Amino acid sequence: MKHPLHDKLIAQHLKILTALQYGSGLFAASKKGAETGYDKAWLRDNFYECLAFEVLGDLETVQKTYRAILTIFKKHEYKIDAAIENKPEHTHEYIHARYHPETFDEFWEEWGNKQNDSIGCILFKIGELEKKQKGLIVQDADDVRILQKLVWYLSTLEYWHDPDSGMWEENQEIHASSIGACIAGLDMIRNVEGVKVPVALITKGKAMLHTILPRESETKFIDLALLSLIWPYNVTDEDETKAILENVEYHLLRDKGVIRYKGDKYYNKNEDGWSEEAEWTFGLSWLAIIYEKRGDTERAKKYLDQAKETVTKKGVPELYFSNSVEFNDNTPLGWSESLFIVALHDLHELYS
Repeated sequence: MKHPLHDKLIAQHLKILTALQYGSGLFAASKKGAETGYDKAWLRDNFYECLAFEVLGDLETVQKTYRAILTIFKKHEYKIDAAIENKPEHTHEYIHARYHPETFDEFWEEWGNKQNDSIGCILFKIGELEKKQKGLIVQDADDVRILQKLVWYLSTLEYWHDPDSGMWEENQEIHASSIGACIAGLDMIRNVEGVKVPVALITKGKAMLHTILPRESETKFIDLALLSLIWPYNVTDEDETKAILENVEYHLLRDKGVIRYKGDKYYNKNEDGWSEEAEWTFGLSWLAIIYEKRGDTERAKKYLDQAKETVTKKGVPELYFSNSVEFNDNTPLGWSESLFIVALHDLHELYS
């Protein structure tokens, strides 16, 4: 049964999200021309931004984005080759996580560019899409070649114990969320004919992941990024899933969103950078999606209702400042818009 309000909200936010896409197929992280730098295209953000179009059945948009991403990898193939030959020693030698959305050039300023999960998520989605519809993304031998090189790239890095900057692009350490993304990516890309993935590449990752969980890393007991291991990657067992959800809800959940981790200094209201962490809106939609898939409709509805309260006239923000109604300039955030749309779509029948 249709729910008119949800249909209206989906259409409204799909329009906002669509406006973030460039002619190349890549999406800006936030509005074009954003002075925060969020007019750039992140591999990870494009992965999450496409989820809304995929769930709504708009595979044409998804195809355009992933074809552009494959073009990025081909443009920088020399760099991938060098990294396969010799494990990189410097951050700039790794595959970058963000690009100019029209020229596909890397951005050279200092950044936490070493993000293994950004490669894992792309492999994951291309493999999943190809499993559903062969030829949608992978169309020729050149595509297979570059995807195979991404597998060897993760192998050379020995991703299962390779410190990276993780989902939040900060200090380098071994992140459970990055390892999980790589496991899911390597497992799923095996659906592409011609791409070979040694079993050991996956088993080594799983062994390390289950050793670290339910922690995110040595310095982080719990982190919003861990939700990705439950959905969309589905690489946690039931005990790990329950522990992650309990920890996120107990330690990180706030009124306007979910803080990324304790002591997060990004947009922290406290001058010392403690105790007033910013509240990320997409955490609420993420929890709603996960609980709907787990069959806990009551909690799923609760989090979606909470997510609806974060919507502004400009769209869904990246975050709200701690315990306030003030949101930051990265509004709308494409990632937030997309997960909100997915939650609205998945929970449609609960409001009928």
